[in-house]
Amino acid sequence: MRILITNDDGINAPGLRVLEAIAHEIAGDDGEVWVVAPAFEQSGVGHCISYTHPTMLIQLEDRRFAAEGSPADCVLAGLYQVMKDTPPDLVLSGVNRGNNAGENVLYSGTIGATMEAALQGIPAIALSQFNGPENINLANPFEAAAAHGVDVVRALLRHGIWDERDYRLFYNVNFPPCPADAVKGTRVVAQGYRPDTRHTVEPHQSPSGRMFMWVRGGAQAVDTGEGTDVRANVDGYIAVTPLHANLTNYDALDILKERLE
Repeated sequence: MRILITNDDGINAPGLRVLEAIAHEIAGDDGEVWVVAPAFEQSGVGHCISYTHPTMLIQLEDRRFAAEGSPADCVLAGLYQVMKDTPPDLVLSGVNRGNNAGENVLYSGTIGATMEAALQGIPAIALSQFNGPENINLANPFEAAAAHGVDVVRALLRHGIWDERDYRLFYNVNFPPCPADAVKGTRVVAQGYRPDTRHTVEPHQSPSGRMFMWVRGGAQAVDTGEGTDVRANVDGYIAVTPLHANLTNYDALDILKERLE
């Protein structure tokens, strides 16, 4: 198996090293793991692509490249340049530092990479490590992902739904904020929504008088309800959520047809 891996935390991120270990075990002795990751952190860029300017691609070592672009750019570089003669069988993205559950899915560059892979017809899985007081100070905060990542990916490869629709399914996996031995199991859940949690901005004035703004997030452990990703993670379970890029709200179609047509 040939696996392309990327992330949004950058080529030197510790979570990428965790993902490399997972990918090598999945690929096996006869497989290949190729890394194309952003040269610098690209958190929060979503499914952004560098459409209006070129992206520099640098080979760092055998099967390891850094791109001055977004995670989706990295997938495009992997498919159409780095691995153009031998395309990957699977794209893995992560392991993200912090959860990509709830509304974070909409901002995540980790998710953006897997979305682009799915749009290109390649099976894809995003992996993220929820942080909290039980794991943030561990010697390896990614312990849960490192210990359980291989099993989850293998389970999805064997039993997941891998359709060939125009908007193909891809998978979002979030590991709970606890040590590896405290993980209770896996739950297949929907994307949740943290009520009253918003991104905001905090303004700061520079010594020169210019105004700069830092984007701030909200509380992450807010309950999103039964059967959702954040609830599963906070309860100690690995959350697996099937996603696709079609944003149509089908529940509203018939109602709007009656009202507008």
